[in-house]
Amino acid sequence: MVSTLKVFLWWFVVGSTMALAVILLQGGIREVMQAQGSVWELKLVELLTTIIGGGLLGGCLALILDRIKKS
Repeated sequence: MVSTLKVFLWWFVVGSTMALAVILLQGGIREVMQAQGSVWELKLVELLTTIIGGGLLGGCLALILDRIKKS
């Protein structure tokens, strides 16, 4: 259980970092910084969901591959 959690957390962080790197390369951070008013909040939520989605994708794939490796 603990090793599974370690694998998930490690790859969650890696996936989130990769998603953030892609957003930075595409100029998404600039769009967030230039947004005004309530658009700022919407862009921030959009940015955070993308980063969390990248982390979940990385973590879940790592768990699947880890389970295949163990069997």
